[in-house]
Amino acid sequence: MTILYLISCAAGPTRYVDEAVRLAQQDGWDVCLILTPSAARWHGERLHELEELTGRTVRSQYKLPWEKDALPPADAMLVAPMTTTSACKWAAGITDTVALGLPAEGVHLGVPVVAAPFWSTALGAQPAVDRAVETLREQGVRVVFGPGEPHPPKHGDSRGFPWRLALDAVRKAVG
Repeated sequence: MTILYLISCAAGPTRYVDEAVRLAQQDGWDVCLILTPSAARWHGERLHELEELTGRTVRSQYKLPWEKDALPPADAMLVAPMTTTSACKWAAGITDTVALGLPAEGVHLGVPVVAAPFWSTALGAQPAVDRAVETLREQGVRVVFGPGEPHPPKHGDSRGFPWRLALDAVRKAVG
């Protein structure tokens, strides 16, 4: 089975990340779920359900130097939903979370990396955001905006996030 790192940031659609895990599993992926620290807090007691679903520990923190890596090497990575904060930090090389460190390193190791943003037009209007998207693309990250993204403030469709579109982009990236 092929290993997919599904990396989810603290945006509305992360509440439905289990749907993405199931879709990816139906496509034959062995899914490793990585959450930003804020996204992990959103799931709270539900983390054990996600671990049951994936059969793996859900990572949201870097491991300690003496700890064995809990995840197998990735064949592909999907950062979805990706926030403006994560896009800007990642593009600037700020990898203070495992959720940013893994794809930042992975893309330069030849791992196909896809990012599917979810943010408002107000946040996306910050000049740093367009620059971040361009920087990520220059590095080889496939940034895929779903229909209606960016969305008007307070009108994002968290439930209708295009997980299928993002996973299809991963499949295409892998070849």
